[in-house]
Amino acid sequence: MLRNLRSSNVGLVFTLSGRIEAEDITELQRLLQLDATGQDIAFDLQDITLVDRDAVKFLASCEAESIKLENCPAYVREWIGTESGGSSQQKC
Repeated sequence: MLRNLRSSNVGLVFTLSGRIEAEDITELQRLLQLDATGQDIAFDLQDITLVDRDAVKFLASCEAESIKLENCPAYVREWIGTESGGSSQQKC
């Protein structure tokens, strides 16, 4: 189950926890479209326990669109690097 909280002190930060799976991506995209107009955006991934391949692809595309991935677990960072064909040593 994916849970998210919003914070807007400096830009917009979505704090995600639990699992991010394919069925959660539509909801995350909707949140971005509704709330993120013209703001700096970040996903705080500190409390993520599990992601699937679709979620990793989504996170990689978010990062390519300048959405920051904060507190990204090492295994997710490495997987994003593999999926995007880049280095796993990117910012997170």
